[in-house]
Amino acid sequence: MTIEELRTAMEAAAARLDFEEAQRLRDRISLLRGGADDSAADTAGLTRQQPGAMGLGTSQQRMTPPEGWVKPTKPDPMTRGRSRKPGR
Repeated sequence: MTIEELRTAMEAAAARLDFEEAQRLRDRISLLRGGADDSAADTAGLTRQQPGAMGLGTSQQRMTPPEGWVKPTKPDPMTRGRSRKPGR
């Protein structure tokens, strides 16, 4: 497909409120304009950066703890390094 055909298909998808398909077509158009081979390009994993989430490390995924996980308590700094044995 040419860029013009993809643009027409993207506009038609947006008109019928199929925004996921319009996004895939937009990404294919961007790849074609950049000189990439359309058949070799995989657009499934492309994600755009979210507004307000700009800067170093913002596109890294966040870890979520498993179900039922409880954060361990902090040790008391007054008793750290102190032995229970007298005379030490």
